[in-house]
Amino acid sequence: MRRAHEMPFGANLLGDGRARFVLWAPDAGEVELVLRGEAVRMIRGEGGLFELEAEASHGDLYRYRIDGGQEVPDPASRYQPEDVHGPSMVFDPLRFEWGDDGWRGRPWEETVFYELHIGTFSSEGTFAGAEARLDHLVELGVTAVQIMPLSDFPGGRNWGYDGVLPYAPDSSYGTPEELKSFVAAAHGRGLQVFLDVVYNHFGPEGNYLYAYAKHFFTERHETPWGAAINYDGEGSPFVRDFFAHNALYWLEEYQFDGLRFDAVHAIQDDTIPHFLEELSRRIRNGPGRNRHIHLVLENEGNNASYLRPRGDGRPLYDAQWDDDYHNSLHVVLTGEDASYYADYADAPVQRFGRCLAEGFTYQGETSPNKGEVRGEPSGDLAPTAFVSFLQNHDQVGNRAFGDRISALASPEAARAAAAIYLISPHVPMIFMGEEWAASTPFLFFCDFEADLAPLVTEGRRAEFAKFPAFSDPETRERIPDPSAEETFRASALKWGERDGPEHAERLGLYRELLALRAREIVPRLPGMGGGGAFRLVGERGLTANWTLGDGSTLVLLANLGSEPGPGFEEPQGRLLYATGDEPEGGNLPPWSIAWYLAEAGR
Repeated sequence: MRRAHEMPFGANLLGDGRARFVLWAPDAGEVELVLRGEAVRMIRGEGGLFELEAEASHGDLYRYRIDGGQEVPDPASRYQPEDVHGPSMVFDPLRFEWGDDGWRGRPWEETVFYELHIGTFSSEGTFAGAEARLDHLVELGVTAVQIMPLSDFPGGRNWGYDGVLPYAPDSSYGTPEELKSFVAAAHGRGLQVFLDVVYNHFGPEGNYLYAYAKHFFTERHETPWGAAINYDGEGSPFVRDFFAHNALYWLEEYQFDGLRFDAVHAIQDDTIPHFLEELSRRIRNGPGRNRHIHLVLENEGNNASYLRPRGDGRPLYDAQWDDDYHNSLHVVLTGEDASYYADYADAPVQRFGRCLAEGFTYQGETSPNKGEVRGEPSGDLAPTAFVSFLQNHDQVGNRAFGDRISALASPEAARAAAAIYLISPHVPMIFMGEEWAASTPFLFFCDFEADLAPLVTEGRRAEFAKFPAFSDPETRERIPDPSAEETFRASALKWGERDGPEHAERLGLYRELLALRAREIVPRLPGMGGGGAFRLVGERGLTANWTLGDGSTLVLLANLGSEPGPGFEEPQGRLLYATGDEPEGGNLPPWSIAWYLAEAGR
């Protein structure tokens, strides 16, 4: 099976030794195609679309020359072998032979995410290096790989959120065929593959759109990264189509099983339907008709309406990353209360309990940290509408020194937290290396041009000036330089340490918990509704319960403190798992949990 997404722009081979080149350049008077060193004037059509058919084959390099001057890459380039400032390559997606014709994905309830960064997941830092580690993920018990963004970024190292060419997987990781090989190999092992995509901004280096398509952006809205992408003004139909096709391209041409949409609260659109609604419907009515495709949001707004089933019984988006869940649990484990953790520090156990039972902590209440109302009611949603995690790239990498939870909380606390989030009815997500308590940090790193790099370093350190621990300039100077190669190298996982006693013990715990989840929880999730409940037990204890899809009842008892916890009532049902001995006399030891399951009708 050979697969290609049909795009109305970019370079598309026609099958007869020719290719059609299409560029939207409404602010250009003239555009020339520079192909194999020769420049040919393109034909201007309606709405600023320039088009030309020319003799071309796979591997040919090309650029567009704007008004006889600046030469730019194709914004819809499928591959950039010489990085973002170099030429684009005519690429034939039909060269790759897929061997997964029978793959139709997996039901959402089976999903257990493993988030990874291609450049630091393996010693090679490539698609091939990551493919060689897939068996570890299968043995761990996860069912879905969540890859941080791949869109071509400047330089050789980046988190991926500074991409400027959304259709081109970054060449520092390998070729498009090697990415497809990774996806096919994952499917062959029963693993779904999700991609993180960024539709809210372009990176600060290598974005040439301002030279010929200023209407890609709008001053009507603002984002943390400057002018917003234009989803609702003059020229917005093309912009909306550009990003919608990007999503379809990754799902069809690369056979990804789902997408995670970065910071959608920064996708500002005053039209009806909102771009997020249009995008979901195009995916559901396209590749989503024939196989399992799942859509996940990151959304500070906690807009539960995107997650609520519509008339066809499906929501626009299957789930949202639950930052409330992480933040409240993090405060429980560490006691930190700076910055956004201040929103949870007043009653962390209670706020965490609400997340367990209802999804969001903030469902229309005012955030003390920002002074703004945040969120919509979410208690009616099934727990599977929320992706829960103990760590992710942001929550580790946005710390000054990239600290993992194993460096911030006691082993007993971290084990208790894992035993909660890996078993609860929420959809869990593990951050790479967490499963063996990796000793390596995950730091913020990038590789910008010489003029921009020092500004990024200064800005990074200035961000932490508001934190009491970094009020001293000398302390801020110790924060690793994002532009230094050693910062990137320090973030690479050390696979050999898995066999050390403490690391092997944690890995064994994660495997045990995920096997239990697959055996006892996952089969009971389909058909589950909302309506979970929780109750505080003393200052640091809580109980939570849910009615699962088969009518059985799942109950959690948790002592989230360093002192013994009295006052727990033993629930009905059988003990599924406990971090220590089965609770007796209503007492739980420090940092301990117990899970019980009562079958329907018993």
